[in-house]
Amino acid sequence: MINVYTNRENYQYDLHALLKAFYPEHDVKVYNESAMNGQEDSDSRVIIRFSDDGMELVLDIAYRKEYAHTYKNSGSVTKNDYKLSLYYDLCDYTGKTLPWGNLTGIRPTKIPMGMLEEGICDEEIIAQMKETHAVSDEKTALSLDIAKRERQILSGLHYRDGYSLYIGIPFCPTTCLYCSFTSYPIAAWRKRTGEYLRALFREIDFVAEAYRDKILDTVYIGGGTPTTLEANALDRLLGKVRGCFDFSMVSEFTVEAGRADSITPEKLAVLKKHGVTRISVNPQTMKDETLRSIGRQHTVEQVKDAFAMARAEGFDNINMDIILGLPGELEADVAHTLEEIKKLSPDSLTVHSLAIKRASKMSQWIEENGIATLRNTDDTMAIAAEGAAAMKMQPYYLYRQKNMSGNFENVGYAREGKYGIYNILIMEEVQTIVALGAGSISKRVHNDGLIERCENVKDVTQYIGRIDEMIGRKRQLLA
Repeated sequence: MINVYTNRENYQYDLHALLKAFYPEHDVKVYNESAMNGQEDSDSRVIIRFSDDGMELVLDIAYRKEYAHTYKNSGSVTKNDYKLSLYYDLCDYTGKTLPWGNLTGIRPTKIPMGMLEEGICDEEIIAQMKETHAVSDEKTALSLDIAKRERQILSGLHYRDGYSLYIGIPFCPTTCLYCSFTSYPIAAWRKRTGEYLRALFREIDFVAEAYRDKILDTVYIGGGTPTTLEANALDRLLGKVRGCFDFSMVSEFTVEAGRADSITPEKLAVLKKHGVTRISVNPQTMKDETLRSIGRQHTVEQVKDAFAMARAEGFDNINMDIILGLPGELEADVAHTLEEIKKLSPDSLTVHSLAIKRASKMSQWIEENGIATLRNTDDTMAIAAEGAAAMKMQPYYLYRQKNMSGNFENVGYAREGKYGIYNILIMEEVQTIVALGAGSISKRVHNDGLIERCENVKDVTQYIGRIDEMIGRKRQLLA
């Protein structure tokens, strides 16, 4: 446990994120300085005091060390100035650096994207990323490259008079060890999926009417795993969506097939029948032992079979997800996974760095087994990037999460013309996304850049019983 005490309450989130990045194996708690109450002798104490003209840092995690910074022109000192000083102090104290420097947000490409919009040249963008945020050369180049590609991909979208649609199906064959999404084992809910769809259809009806004059750009059905629904239920869902919304301007219609143990020829035929253009078949790893340890009840061979079925059905835009840093996996395992995926030759590859979520079973697993077996390194990231390049894919979107192994990032790679447009939109927050279903979050992006959010309850029973309230929330958001 690392206890952090500060006199700036509005800095607590940033302080927690930065300390946690340097000390992923520790539980970090941030308190107001007034809460110290005799903790001065704690060997895991961090004190960070801010004043009008400086910052004082006292570290007692392994041994006591003190830092002090006084700033000129104190009236113009920003939160980032303090974060940069703290970052360099922690680098000195721990003897290590972070690939993303002092950046703690989930959308690092927003910085170069915004500067590109202002007409700022590459050299200035690179300098600012490095000097203001201490981002490494490699990550600076990656974020700038992706920002340019994102601008090009999104150039044809209807920002002012358009929107995208997300529909969540919160059921899975089993719950994976690392998962914190709204997801329920289908075995316990199979007899109630009809109730869920009836509630979802009411929400669909409302949005279709409320946004009848808007242009629909992309549709994404995720979860959970949508293909846990039986083929006839999936047919009803997709038929309802196609019947309620105008698809004449839709540039991408994605359904996450996700788990190999949820994919059948009948379900793939249903997806094809309703004009789904992009699907995801997500192995996470191509090592059977790891699949078992993370709670997946399918094999690598089933992944290959599911992918072959999708190709046979005519799908020419198939994504695959992998996760780096899974329990016990080393560089050789990641290299093996990439070699197996190359043989399948998907159209896009999403590379996730394992994020340890408090709501997932992984947190308990770490308590029992330790964090040392979760290994994500520069080498594993490079193996994934080189594997994507060998399949003629380019990086096209990027985001980060709290508590990511190695303090790295998630990167989407794709071949030309096979980019996941919705993935960029959800990260860059440049277009309204109306999200339906349990646990979904709608984001309305106003013309002045203001973003309003509206959440649906996560619990499926609550969602079904309170569907009128969920619709009322959207009525207020979309008015």
